[in-house]
Amino acid sequence: MKNEEFFVNLQTKTKETMEKFSELIKLRRSHRSFTEELLSGDDVKLLLRAGLMAPSSKGLHSYEFIVVEDKQMLAALSQSKAVGSDFLSGAPLAIVVLADPRISDVWIEDASVAAMNILLQAEDLGLGACWIQLRDRQDAEGRPTEEIVKSLLAIPAEMRAVCMIAVGHKGMERKPQNEDRLKWERVHIGQY
Repeated sequence: MKNEEFFVNLQTKTKETMEKFSELIKLRRSHRSFTEELLSGDDVKLLLRAGLMAPSSKGLHSYEFIVVEDKQMLAALSQSKAVGSDFLSGAPLAIVVLADPRISDVWIEDASVAAMNILLQAEDLGLGACWIQLRDRQDAEGRPTEEIVKSLLAIPAEMRAVCMIAVGHKGMERKPQNEDRLKWERVHIGQY
């Protein structure tokens, strides 16, 4: 194949991929309602693969994951926050995203990028998913959510729990993002 043909083929593939990604971004919404159907092992592996493939500062990959499928544990985790986690008890699976601050000073960012990869992979698989914030949150009695989760899952003291991602088959459909609602006034060119 000549160089010219190679680049034409590459441009075509890139354009198709970009169109698919643009559609994926438009379709990805937070889902808090799930069916009872369990995820396949292949789907779980693809979700974790997406997280493990996330870029990280200096390639240090300070993130780790805990997969939770036990219904009793999901119910206990769903009570770790005063607001915004109760739907976890209805999910067939949660992925708890951890990070090790000893490995990287940007562990929050590393873990957040990994979580976003998982959320996008879930949508690509036709699954529903939702981020549940752990850091700097409390349960109904004022106890730190992160400490509750660490205790429930026997997470070592030096590790930080950034978020949980509820994942399952969508219990309801949501409309794609409405591009008319994009806040383009928040985009600044050159300077603020």
